[in-house]
Amino acid sequence: MSQHEHHGMKDFDGLNPYCNMSLYGDEDLGGLREDRFGRLFPQLRPAYTRPDILQAIGAIGGPLDGKSENDRTDSVPVGLIFFGQFVDHDITLDASTTFDSVVDDPGGIANLRSPTLDLDCVYGLGPEAQPYLFNQESVPGDPSKPGPFAGVKLLTGADNPGQGGMAEHDLLRAPNGRAIIGDPRNDENRVISQIQLAIIRFHNHVAQTLHDESVADPKREDLVGHELYEEARRETTWHYQYGLVNDFLTALCGVPVVEKILGCGRQHYCGNVPFIPIEFSVAAYRFGHSMIPMKVQTRQGGPRLELFGSTLGGGFDAVNDAKAIVDWHELLDTPENRQIERAQKLDTKLAGDLLNLPFVNGPPAEKSLATRNLMRGNTFLLPGGEKVAEAIGCDHKQIDKVVKRIAKVNGDLGADGIPLWLYLLAEAEVIGRAEPDGSDKEGEALGPVGATIVAEVLIGLLELDDRSYLGANRNWGPREEWNTLGKLITVAQPALPPI
Repeated sequence: MSQHEHHGMKDFDGLNPYCNMSLYGDEDLGGLREDRFGRLFPQLRPAYTRPDILQAIGAIGGPLDGKSENDRTDSVPVGLIFFGQFVDHDITLDASTTFDSVVDDPGGIANLRSPTLDLDCVYGLGPEAQPYLFNQESVPGDPSKPGPFAGVKLLTGADNPGQGGMAEHDLLRAPNGRAIIGDPRNDENRVISQIQLAIIRFHNHVAQTLHDESVADPKREDLVGHELYEEARRETTWHYQYGLVNDFLTALCGVPVVEKILGCGRQHYCGNVPFIPIEFSVAAYRFGHSMIPMKVQTRQGGPRLELFGSTLGGGFDAVNDAKAIVDWHELLDTPENRQIERAQKLDTKLAGDLLNLPFVNGPPAEKSLATRNLMRGNTFLLPGGEKVAEAIGCDHKQIDKVVKRIAKVNGDLGADGIPLWLYLLAEAEVIGRAEPDGSDKEGEALGPVGATIVAEVLIGLLELDDRSYLGANRNWGPREEWNTLGKLITVAQPALPPI
């Protein structure tokens, strides 16, 4: 059955309801696969920049070194940037490419995560294939009979009394300290592990709520077991997806960009297969590296902590310090209306610590996140940023403005073949996020090219998934108590220990 044949709908030959296909030939899109990467602009030629130039740009003390500057945005909660990392782990995992190779065919690279926004990084392969992730309770007094939440609720450290550290505020862990979760990357630092924990708690809260509502309704059968799991997973995933579109994308790409894509359709992320374009994964979606501050305050009244310091930077082990427990009311807009931490401005600067990553062994160039991002552009044969801007249809005055900013970063780059990632940072700095009143706000979030790529891909992944709310029921709306990311992340947050 075609994906358009649901609910009595039939294919209409020659019409793609989501995308203008005029830029592409069928041969460019026919080989796309969900478990592989692909190209968003296959018609554009690759750009190349000498590695020594890239290394100079990304070096400590170089033009991208923001040192310890603390220039924050006016409206973007820093928690959204960490949420963006969580989303990345939900849709991509490239475990095969290196800097000393050339990737001419991204279709040959396996994506080890499903590209759809289905929270497989939380649910893993589900309760049947990975039962150790889930509650296996039995009815009191009858161990042979499963309880209502058996195979439904996900386990956390609070369910493991013998676990070391502050287990009730931590993920479920094995005796060696490693988290037992769907994607081990979501334990690589304290903030991302606390997001994972918050999403798990939200699922469990949803499951409890749905069960209690069914029990309270005499006209319904009690919702338990497999049916409860499926319904709770759907509700959890759809609310997560709704928050992604209406909080994350509107903040980082701009309301006008998101509304135009939803209202008029995608123009560049084309085809009927959800896939991850390398222009997105290698360049555009790395915008968050410019927005991460060197220090973050994660507890009310607490100190600002080094992101790569011993408290927040350590992962893959039990939480033993109350300061490592994140109070999400401090990092996201929530009903408590606190004065929250804002993200760094999106510009051509990165926090100094990111140019000397402490967990990377190797020469200085490889320790710089900026250099690594720039070199990936060569590896993946990415087109130049100015060429992508032309393909998207940007005004040449905008492109010239970005090119002039790039010349100040490094005059050796010239006006042709500008690394796409660097172009998007400069575009955000000198143009910035589109605002509802028709203006642009410099440095607040992504500019026109970056916003178009990020928003079209993430919305496209939802529209091309018949299990998502945009693919299955475009008239669905969230419950009021869970209708923002801030509410979703904090609704099941317990009382926190003192610091």
